[in-house]
Amino acid sequence: MSQLIRLHSADNVLIALRALPKGTVVEGLTLSADISLAHKVAATLILAGDPVLKYGMEIGRATADIAAGDHVHVHNMQSQYTVTYFRSEEVT
Repeated sequence: MSQLIRLHSADNVLIALRALPKGTVVEGLTLSADISLAHKVAATLILAGDPVLKYGMEIGRATADIAAGDHVHVHNMQSQYTVTYFRSEEVT
């Protein structure tokens, strides 16, 4: 059984079908961090400012360069669908 799935042929991220430990080699990628179930892994290099593609659609933009095999989450991408800042950053 596969450990990662590409939901659309245009996607530049793969989705973990189970929790995967750092160092796992899968789909020709070496995971640079522990990956939780259903989290995203960069399938290729994604440069800062580039779109993150899931479901064949842009779901956000990379806020830093993301190497193939890196975890893709709020620490290195800005979502178009959910708030990705911390409450301490809000203006009060």
